[in-house]
Amino acid sequence: MSSKQMLFSFLTCILTTVSCDTSKQVVVDNEPAIVRAKQTLDSLYSNYSVPGTQLLRENYPSNIAEYTATYLASEEQKNMPNQYSYLWPYSGTFSAVNALLKATQDTLYQSLLNKKVLVGLEEYFDTRRTPEAYASYINTAPQSDRFYDDNIWLGIDFTDAYLMTKASNYLQKAELIWKFIESGIDNKLGGGVYWCEQKRATKNTCSNAPGSVFALKLFQATQNKYYLEKGEQLYNWTKTQLQDSTDYLYFDNIALDGKIGKAKFAYNSGQMMQSASLLYQLTGKKEYLTDAQNIAKGCHNYFFTNYTPDHADTFKMIKKGDVWFTAVMLRGFIELYQIDHDKTYLDSFTKSLNYAWEHARDKKGLFNTDFTGNSQDNRKWLLTQAAMVEMYARLAAIK
Repeated sequence: MSSKQMLFSFLTCILTTVSCDTSKQVVVDNEPAIVRAKQTLDSLYSNYSVPGTQLLRENYPSNIAEYTATYLASEEQKNMPNQYSYLWPYSGTFSAVNALLKATQDTLYQSLLNKKVLVGLEEYFDTRRTPEAYASYINTAPQSDRFYDDNIWLGIDFTDAYLMTKASNYLQKAELIWKFIESGIDNKLGGGVYWCEQKRATKNTCSNAPGSVFALKLFQATQNKYYLEKGEQLYNWTKTQLQDSTDYLYFDNIALDGKIGKAKFAYNSGQMMQSASLLYQLTGKKEYLTDAQNIAKGCHNYFFTNYTPDHADTFKMIKKGDVWFTAVMLRGFIELYQIDHDKTYLDSFTKSLNYAWEHARDKKGLFNTDFTGNSQDNRKWLLTQAAMVEMYARLAAIK
């Protein structure tokens, strides 16, 4: 059986909510990155699906009784044991399937998107508050907080889906989400998007950098110059407020009292790299290309490390950390590559992911966060697996 036949068979099972065994999958064609993306997606659905629903578990093995999400603002919600994943990790499957659709041009992935991913996603859609948007947990549970960054990631995915398919329902969702994002902007600190609707205490790079990318993609989709203006405004606000001038990377957030949260995460700088690259493509202003190249160099120095495997040459390895942050950073590197065609950085991703395939997976086909294989995770997060699908698929799509 060919890899495409295996995938089609498995996804047919997914779409009809029948359990399948994919433990015997092997790489059988000349497209290793595509095959790896497909197999990892199969492993994700085999191990995280909740029977009778289109929803997913947060972790594998599942630890519903003990698990508390440390990334939510609401203390009440954080300490509640939940049957299903929060919105953020679930949304990673949207990005993963989108990336496979782009890489393969196979309508099977649009079917998977429509019949599974987006069906489950609507469980998080909150119509009780206005503007309507996606909440951090399913709408049949007690009301949960709504995060601007969670919604921005979805807005980007809906816009990407529209750009690939021209299906108007995707664009309608994206523009609905944009209205919610605009409700999170005020004049405090001179502009910028808050992180959480319920706790307007900080304005974060993770809501403003992708907010800029989202607006610029909406401009690409609609040619409405309003979105181009907003994308440029959010980019410039974030650069002014949150860039570290010593290495061109980005701090995490700024509080309303002006205090800077100085943690540096790969996705924050990666989204500013992507926004700068898009702005250069859309405006032709050279300073944006310079910005993107400076950020890329800073990311390569900060988020990678020299690694020497046994009996092999040293290469730049992705540091252990949040794998999804790395996947979002990759989006920025790919956007820049479309302009300058410098493969230095993408080669580091390829070598890291090739090594991870051989050394960082378990018998279930699930990935550890340490790509060297020197340490293993007791539980594996849904979002990590979705990020691996996305990265393999995005690398496979590069021309």
